[in-house]
Amino acid sequence: MPKFHKVSRLAHIPGIGVDKMGALADHAKDPDILRLENLDTDLPPPPEAIEVTRQAIGEDMHNSYLPFVGQDALRKAAAKRVNQVAEREYDWQSECIITAGGMSGILNCFLALVEPGDEVIVTDPTYAGIINRIHLAGATPVFVPLLPTDRGWRLDQEALSRAVSPKTRLICISPGMPTGHIFTREEWEAVGKAAVKADCYLLYDAAMEKILYDKRQVIHPATLPALADRTITVGAASKELRMIGWRVGWVVGPKEVIDPIGLVSISNVVCQTGISMAGVACGLQLIDSGLTQALETWEKRRNILIDQLAGLPVTLPHGGWSVLVDASKLGISGEALSNKMFTECKIAATPMSGWGPSGDKYLRLVFSNEPVSRLKMVRHRVKKIFSLS
Repeated sequence: MPKFHKVSRLAHIPGIGVDKMGALADHAKDPDILRLENLDTDLPPPPEAIEVTRQAIGEDMHNSYLPFVGQDALRKAAAKRVNQVAEREYDWQSECIITAGGMSGILNCFLALVEPGDEVIVTDPTYAGIINRIHLAGATPVFVPLLPTDRGWRLDQEALSRAVSPKTRLICISPGMPTGHIFTREEWEAVGKAAVKADCYLLYDAAMEKILYDKRQVIHPATLPALADRTITVGAASKELRMIGWRVGWVVGPKEVIDPIGLVSISNVVCQTGISMAGVACGLQLIDSGLTQALETWEKRRNILIDQLAGLPVTLPHGGWSVLVDASKLGISGEALSNKMFTECKIAATPMSGWGPSGDKYLRLVFSNEPVSRLKMVRHRVKKIFSLS
């Protein structure tokens, strides 16, 4: 057997943590474990989309590689979806392609738009999967802090301005993930100034853009003049439509970037899941996809979890599916807190090592996949390891 040599592109990729904790919880086969480690949700997809998918399974046109950039109906629906929030008119034929999930689309964007040695500005903390994909593309992530406050997270705008360098090729923003931070218009304007200064594109991960609480409204960055022609939107069916297992996403942006992204796409995953696209197209075209009701449920769960964690160092999320605990303020690391919660409290939660420079100190708890009745168990359980009233 030849000696194995780990390739250099994996040198800075430790994994994402979720996989290990998820496997640990699965292996335990204990229904009492609270599953707060993974971005799943028990709220079902739209029933109409499920039925259309069932029909597609038996139709030959959906059992095909073609068209490589996605079925026309889905490209039209995805472009229309982005047009509505971006207040633009992207052409579905030349400015939209379908991908095998949002993260596949993001990797394709990195491979198409950055060279080895280039820099990509991201927030800290941010999803490890995005950071890992930057490294796979040979680029370097440059981190801008998200600062916890008693009113939620805020962007360090001065640090963002300082982060721009001659090597900056992209700014990648993923609102709601993992902190629950939702960009204000002022913060988007700061991103616009940085993009103009760097003369670069904004890669906007829109998977959670409508997962908003406290009556917040969607602000798509392309609605700002500075970002109107610089924004590349990557969407996914996994959050808003709750269609996680369909593995369908889309990339919408200026034609000059969509062409090379499409070339990478057909050279990478080749095509999307054929039997999934019709169902996603249906979901995107529904007047009521069930999102309003889902948001009410998720916000209620968020509020319950925040109440259950009262007295611990948490920051209120204004969107997304998770809450972060600052383990460093408890005198331990996120990984140590994760181990204690799992072994002593039967709570599976993800340590955030590799999720940015600040990641080691945080523990992420997901509230989207457990009902209120089970989330109300959290406080009783964490009392075992913390002095809480």
